Amino acid sequence: MFINENLLEFNEYLKNRKVAVIGLGVSNIPLIDYLRNQKAIVTVFDNKTIDKLDKEIMDKIVDYGMEFSLGNNYLSKLKGFDLIFRSPSCLPTTKELIEEEQRGAIITTEIEMLMKLAPCKIIGVTGSDGKTTTTTLIYEILKNGGYNCYLGGNIGIPLFTRVGEILPEDIIVLELSSFQLMNMTISPDISVITNITPNHLDYHTDFEEYINAKKCIFTSQDETGKVILNYDNEITRSFADEVKGKVVFFSSKTKLDNGYIVDDDVVKLCENKLRKHILNYKDMTLKGRHNLENACCALAATEDLVDVQTAIKVITSFKGVEHRLEFVKESENNVKWYNDSVSSSPTRTIAGLNAFDKKLILIAGGYDKNLDYTPIAKPILDHVKSLILIGQTKDKIYKAVLDEMERQGKDLNIYNANTLEETVEIANKISICGDVVLFSPASASFDMFKNFADRGIKFKELVNKIVK
Repeated sequence: MFINENLLEFNEYLKNRKVAVIGLGVSNIPLIDYLRNQKAIVTVFDNKTIDKLDKEIMDKIVDYGMEFSLGNNYLSKLKGFDLIFRSPSCLPTTKELIEEEQRGAIITTEIEMLMKLAPCKIIGVTGSDGKTTTTTLIYEILKNGGYNCYLGGNIGIPLFTRVGEILPEDIIVLELSSFQLMNMTISPDISVITNITPNHLDYHTDFEEYINAKKCIFTSQDETGKVILNYDNEITRSFADEVKGKVVFFSSKTKLDNGYIVDDDVVKLCENKLRKHILNYKDMTLKGRHNLENACCALAATEDLVDVQTAIKVITSFKGVEHRLEFVKESENNVKWYNDSVSSSPTRTIAGLNAFDKKLILIAGGYDKNLDYTPIAKPILDHVKSLILIGQTKDKIYKAVLDEMERQGKDLNIYNANTLEETVEIANKISICGDVVLFSPASASFDMFKNFADRGIKFKELVNKIVK
């Protein structure tokens, strides 16, 4: 019978220790339960006021008799702790965290502690685009290959409290954001970086900080580690020089001598200039040719663990993840509606536009992450017949498209909306037989919604309610 000695040692350490938990989000609630069961002295912190927090959560905190600090100056009482679990949204560069670390506190996260205590192989996926699809593909391939797998990080369920049931022969697959990776002192055994483009610049000090956060997915690996990198992305290609272990490149633009390439809609494995056909786009259920690159990542990550025929079977039958180019319904007049709420940056929406062979109606806009919307203007003119804008970024997108229209001497129908319901009503009114309506915001969701999933669910509800 396997006993996780590292976990037993950590549990013993927790007894009567002063532990701070910053953020009352989804992943930290099971953590609070766990810490209490291990006899830790827990204080919780959140920048929301008590009336903005879930009543059930606050009732639990009060019932447990835990101290809490909420609201604007919530970190003013962050003093004298042995261990601090920060939420991904709380920057490690926060003044109060730095002061506590200098005093001797250990600063960590739920996901970092999971990785330190897990007894098994860990595969991690990060990047600006394609993380969720790639992570899910890897997980499904491994499951079909006979492994007992755990899916976590940005998707799945909080896994830290389940470390005690994980065995050495199991595999953990994690989707990791820059928020989670920042300052992390451990890396997965196999790391995938799909690409890196400017993102989350409302959170990070600058683009360099964002890049350095992403690099943490491999910088703590040793010579036994493996990193899958996008050869076509100049930033990720340059990372190869810093990798201690094995590098596997993938590319859709360059015919590599070694690695995975996409050539004429076919994924090929290249070994010493020999190319083996692996997968054809026409055999895939998943929409969007950008998913061939995601398939390359999944194949590279699992190539030493699962036979290629099993991997191909999973990839070709994979229907995609919720909120990513998700088919919602076809109306009575043959208009198809798609939910691409997960697309929170211009590059993601561009990939979504490229997935369709006809001009479509695009609904875009949302929370402003200080991104540049100039690159999306030409793809919109190339692929969109009518544009419906909403949210904080609608003026940025409108200006970028207007400038491109003037440059090209083209015209485009553009509508402004104040609510998501209004966007659906406009799209329903202007669409004609055979049209495609794509909800792909190219922006984050936090101006109106909890997260991209909440936004996608609301969109689907509205489509099913309004569209006949």
